[in-house]
Amino acid sequence: MGLWVFRGAALVVLFAVSFAAWFWWDMREWRPDADLYPEQGAVIASRAPTTRFETLAATGADFVYLELGEARVKPDPGFAKRLENARSAGLKVGISTPFDPCLRADEQSSHFTRMVPRDGSFLPPAIALQRLGSGCNPTVSDAAVESELMTLINQIEMHSGKPVILRLGRDFELRHDIARMIERGLWLERDRARPDYAGRPWLLWSANSQFVSEASETPIEWMVVQR
Repeated sequence: MGLWVFRGAALVVLFAVSFAAWFWWDMREWRPDADLYPEQGAVIASRAPTTRFETLAATGADFVYLELGEARVKPDPGFAKRLENARSAGLKVGISTPFDPCLRADEQSSHFTRMVPRDGSFLPPAIALQRLGSGCNPTVSDAAVESELMTLINQIEMHSGKPVILRLGRDFELRHDIARMIERGLWLERDRARPDYAGRPWLLWSANSQFVSEASETPIEWMVVQR
């Protein structure tokens, strides 16, 4: 009996390891079906290594979102060049900025307006909601986090002339119930499977956080639009 139990456990472990290996390999180039999601794009991280935007466009990207670095750190010297290269490749461009609950909204919006020119051709700006006020020192209350977030939304919308999109992390949503509280387009994230943690429809979906492409030396984030 002991031998059979051991063999059964070994088979389960072997299956789990094999599945994980297959999943990792398959996810390297997996993208949602273009028939279901004809508008697809990529996220380019702040301070990312060289990105070949022409190759990205040839891969099937229609647009990119360029991430800004945090307001508390030195500005990314490569941001302007990435913006220029993305546009030269014929890609539509949006800017994603992180929300820092430990900083006042004025500091964060000043960083955004210094880095991002007023330009009506940009896609709607995105605000990434990941960090929680409980991680600040001193801790920031939920009410203060939500107040500063609303201020930041208003300031960025005033600069851009367009409603923001909220890139809503699961933990942030569980803590603040932002999807119900603020009526803005949602950008959710979940590898492979459609995300449903916001409780209402989303506009953007980060579907593969580790997409491998010749456009970049490192994996990039692949995303789609839901219409």
